[in-house]
Amino acid sequence: MTSSGADIGINHSSRNVGGPHHNIQHSLIWKEKLAPTMVLYSAGRTTSYPSETVEEGIRLHFLGGGDEVGNVGCVLEDKTGTRILIDYGLAPTRPPKYPSESPPVDHAIITHSHIDHIGMAPWLVGHHNTTLHGTELTAAVSEMMWRDTYKVSSIEGYPLPWDMRDLDVALGAWNTHKFGEWFNIGEWRLRFHRAGHIPGAAMIEIETPELRLLWGGDMDTRTSPNVGGAKAMDCDILCIESTYGGREHPNRQEEEARLVTRVKEIVGRGGVALIPAFASGRCQDILRILYEAAPHLEVHFDGMGTRITQHWMNNQQYIRNPSGLEKMWRWARKVRSKSDRKKALGADVIVTTSGMLDGGPAIWYLNRLRHDLSNAILLTGYQAEGSGGRGLLDNGKLPIFGNLTQIDLDVDQFQLSNHAGHSELETFVRECKPKHVVFFHGNTESRDAISAEFIQTPTPHLPVNGTTLLLK
Repeated sequence: MTSSGADIGINHSSRNVGGPHHNIQHSLIWKEKLAPTMVLYSAGRTTSYPSETVEEGIRLHFLGGGDEVGNVGCVLEDKTGTRILIDYGLAPTRPPKYPSESPPVDHAIITHSHIDHIGMAPWLVGHHNTTLHGTELTAAVSEMMWRDTYKVSSIEGYPLPWDMRDLDVALGAWNTHKFGEWFNIGEWRLRFHRAGHIPGAAMIEIETPELRLLWGGDMDTRTSPNVGGAKAMDCDILCIESTYGGREHPNRQEEEARLVTRVKEIVGRGGVALIPAFASGRCQDILRILYEAAPHLEVHFDGMGTRITQHWMNNQQYIRNPSGLEKMWRWARKVRSKSDRKKALGADVIVTTSGMLDGGPAIWYLNRLRHDLSNAILLTGYQAEGSGGRGLLDNGKLPIFGNLTQIDLDVDQFQLSNHAGHSELETFVRECKPKHVVFFHGNTESRDAISAEFIQTPTPHLPVNGTTLLLK
């Protein structure tokens, strides 16, 4: 990734270059085609978390992800002194964005393995000796996600607040739990439930001495190829994402059929369908769709998603219809070498990372397929501002190995999100029957749209990063 335009001034958190225990607040000035300049504040306590004790109810304090998509981190605490952090991610934007510094926490719950929820966890363990709680699959995939994050930061010259020592310690900090299995942290009882976002993603049910809270995290109530949907449950407080507030998804089955039809059209004219997809969730969904609808196609699978799928195979208790995953895995042609990659250029379909065309094998393939107009690019996920995929959609160009390149191939986009849409969110909230609903993980427009559905009951709350909600 490279800086994508005019100078950008932005605040981030990152480790002081002087050593692992300096404060992590700094200011970054990014200049096009130049390495970032780091301006470090003086060492000291920089967390925004309040020092006052909680008298009643539960205090929520968002370090990130409150009034934005991704970059999630939220501290929860009650009068018993029980304190946990839910998620600690980073936003893989250009440049990256980090949550505020976490106060000391002995326990952190990691809802799932996407980098905007897990990316800063090594810093937690390295600085606070935090125990990480998650499902077996989330823990299994974490090493791959962290190592990839470290690799990208090194290649792109972006600062990263943790180093390989923190990563090594974090790998030994996991305490895993099965869905439905109660466990205790301080005076609280907790258990995980299926979130429906990706396999292994968890909602968190929390029983405190005063109330019951459900943390939805990234969730979807719809069934997708590899995971069943989330189920509502009664609670006093519901914390739920609002990514797609105000927006409805197209019918899932119809959108999958549209994808298959388009692939067949491309193959029928002698072309290759290049499908960039996210490594954890989207790649596997695309492959299941193609295998079940068009098993005669020659489909090659490249990138980090191949290794993540192997972890799925080893944790099939989180997979919907795991036999279907096994059949797809045997059917798909895995790319494991340079010679395999060259052979894949003659396939019908190539499914590979990165999903936003910001790197990975997808760029290598695109550079070789772009000269034959019978080929096409099928985008299957959200394309963030500044990403290669967004540039391709808006301007027909994207960077290829440092050069902004015109792409004349057909480009189609399909809506195969594994986040709940507006109607799904509204229905889920009503079925949970909470007194309070906290809408986070969304921009201003999406949060305003979904909160407008709840004027009186439940009481809606729109948290802002760095500020506190006290709910009773």
